[in-house]
Amino acid sequence: MTAESKSQLAYGFIRERIDDGRYVPGYRLVLGQIARELDVSVVPVREAIRRLEAEGLVTFERNVGAQVALIKETEYLHTMQTLAIVEGAATALSAPHLGADHLRRAREINERMRRTLDDFDPHRFTELNLEFHAVLFEECPNPHVLDLVHRGWNRMRMLRDSSFSFVPGRARDSVAEHDRIVELIELGADPLEIELTARRHRTATLDAVLAYQASHAHQSPNHPTPAAAAGAAR
Repeated sequence: MTAESKSQLAYGFIRERIDDGRYVPGYRLVLGQIARELDVSVVPVREAIRRLEAEGLVTFERNVGAQVALIKETEYLHTMQTLAIVEGAATALSAPHLGADHLRRAREINERMRRTLDDFDPHRFTELNLEFHAVLFEECPNPHVLDLVHRGWNRMRMLRDSSFSFVPGRARDSVAEHDRIVELIELGADPLEIELTARRHRTATLDAVLAYQASHAHQSPNHPTPAAAAGAAR
């Protein structure tokens, strides 16, 4: 195997684990450990890390080393705030157009989310979370609002977001809140109540992640973050 192909192997190995959530934001990338897993020297791993750093997926600090880049707090904040507003509105506008089949599918997805809680995979949970919400907002009759919702979710993908990597405890509350949103729609609740409930659901996740980020900012760089520890355990 050539030096270039070894570097590409290391790049693909690390990139795949960042993309699928096994290496969560803040996860420490130990070059020697990765090299042993791939049965290569540290050199191609270092080259792969430099490439990922250039792409903004990895950061490298003196005396700290390489780690998966943390989500930029301001960008995440603005995206989640916007998504909370437009998704709340889209859900309320969709509500009159949602029938028994929509609500059945939403409950089925939420039940699958509930079953993942004991053996938690934040990446899979996030995928199911989108499926759940899509059932409730895709019938929105306003195409401009719906387009903004799609843009928000796409932006979260670009941020490589699985908020639940940071705050896995938030997942259980999220599932319970899903039950409440479906119940309100089924009962024909006031559209404003549905909108505000859906919006609070989104901002509760935002608040939990920002609280984690604030606490992480004061942690010693010589100790792994809770998110990194969770990633290492999976």
